[in-house]
Amino acid sequence: MSTGPFSERDPLLTPPSPSRSISALSSITKQAKIKPRYGLELNSPTSTLTPPLGPLDISPGSRHGILAGIWLGQFLSALNLTLVPTMLPEISSEFRRSNEASWVGTSYLLATCTFTPLYGRLCNVMGRSAANQTAVLFAMLGILSCGMSNSMQMLILSRFISGMGGGGIFTTASIITSDMYNLRSRGFVQSLGGIFYGLGMGLGGPIGGLITDWLGWRWAFLLQIPFFLLSFTMTGFNLTYVIPGTGIGTVDILKRIDYGGTLTLLGAVGSTLFFLSMRFNEGLPWSEPVVWISLLSAIAFAILFITVEMYLAIEPILPPQFLTQKVPILVGCSNALVAVCNLSVTYYFPTWFQTVMLSSASTAGLHLLPNSVCISGGSFFAGWMMKRYARYKTMNMVFGILPFLAAVLMTQMREDSNQAHLWLTIMPLGFGNAVVMQTVFIALVSHLPESQMAIGTGFAQLLRGLGQVGGLAAASAVFQSRLSAELHARFPGDDQELIKKIQHSARLVADLPPDVQRLARDSYAASLKSVFILAASASLLAYIARLPIPDKNLEDRPTNTLQSDNDSSSSTSDDSSNFEEIRDDEDKVVRPRHRLSS
Repeated sequence: MSTGPFSERDPLLTPPSPSRSISALSSITKQAKIKPRYGLELNSPTSTLTPPLGPLDISPGSRHGILAGIWLGQFLSALNLTLVPTMLPEISSEFRRSNEASWVGTSYLLATCTFTPLYGRLCNVMGRSAANQTAVLFAMLGILSCGMSNSMQMLILSRFISGMGGGGIFTTASIITSDMYNLRSRGFVQSLGGIFYGLGMGLGGPIGGLITDWLGWRWAFLLQIPFFLLSFTMTGFNLTYVIPGTGIGTVDILKRIDYGGTLTLLGAVGSTLFFLSMRFNEGLPWSEPVVWISLLSAIAFAILFITVEMYLAIEPILPPQFLTQKVPILVGCSNALVAVCNLSVTYYFPTWFQTVMLSSASTAGLHLLPNSVCISGGSFFAGWMMKRYARYKTMNMVFGILPFLAAVLMTQMREDSNQAHLWLTIMPLGFGNAVVMQTVFIALVSHLPESQMAIGTGFAQLLRGLGQVGGLAAASAVFQSRLSAELHARFPGDDQELIKKIQHSARLVADLPPDVQRLARDSYAASLKSVFILAASASLLAYIARLPIPDKNLEDRPTNTLQSDNDSSSSTSDDSSNFEEIRDDEDKVVRPRHRLSS
């Protein structure tokens, strides 16, 4: 969307020419007068030239409309991460495909991991608005298809489509927020978005369970459609600012998309998930062709992905230059390991209450609510502290150890544990990881030039997506492997059919005879303890990975906005003479002085 002859991908600022003549400048100033904040206002009533507004120049109303739209999208995307687990028993019963039920959640994460990094590039070549609305559209169409699914296969495919947009919503939201705010305020505004992310993560399980009980599982998807439409409309109407860059046509956009990297990454991650599912969830031996072929396929696709990204891709989704930079690689490792911890706990913490405490699905889902509240509170706290003190390192180190302590406490849960232990154990995990996610994002963007901010955000989201899908797959493999061993150790060898039923249906535990139920509950308790140990280990490794990340003062600093976003090879400039400090209705920003060009 644009004004006059400008498009969103047209240059916002044109570098001044050293050879500009005095006569040319005089000719221009006869037709225009310079205003200190908004640039040019033409005197000629017949002229159609209207200068486009940059992200720092838009009105507070437009800015708030953009934030409302992207935050609503973030809430819905986070909701869909945790919506499915409490609905799976009903879905499996309707389609009679319990052996495929785990792919309903995994397919969403697989698509999120694969397609999320594309949006960092698309924000540069398509523009922020088009990239965000593409993500919302994919997510909305996928959710609609989920509600209309008539088979397990269609539901899995629909979840994959919605995941193609769900991850892109997070990436584009981070990039858009970074456009509109200076570095010191950016963390605070990002933290407000983190509140909605936390609410979505925490409410997914309870909402999924309640709507499934009242209206049926399909309505848990269909009721989201009006909210996706609202998000799509609000961003489309308000996100009209332009960014530095060059106009790029549709053909050029299609040529620059990293198809090879996307497909090989999809093959590598998908094959890995299939291998883990066949080997551990289904319990097939190594001699089965489907097991070792899927493992070899994962290795081959991973090698192809690295080759494509290093030598063939025009705009690689995994920029090779970031693999040699200290801060991006440490932030990426931290993101991946934090995601392993979060997904392991989010999916298996309610299972502990369903199988060990024999709680209902709705009650088990409610145990995630304290986590939701703490994610929101931690996000706000981190943003407020960074805005006030312009630092992030100390806060990260102090609160970043809390998730490890929380996961250790989870390993100590028992049936006779007091209610405070059962309800409050998850709270330090949510608060600590929220602080970590906010501070490491600011650490990343503060160490990158503005020209690499979009692709840097995509890189961080790629590692986070890999951690999410890998974490869930690893947790599932650990859980199923330990559960199989525990059940076989506790039950006689001739009860293979019973063991298989207990292993694949958590709901069955509550209906077992008392003596059999006792053995099943103990088996589940031991298996879930292994998952929590995995979460604790991932959290501790993430903490160690963050130790070398240097601190940085987040005071306002000028950046080279004259540089094209997609020109990552050029350096930034700190020429403060090109910038002026302006205080508007919301916060102090550093804005480039407008220049006239002939």
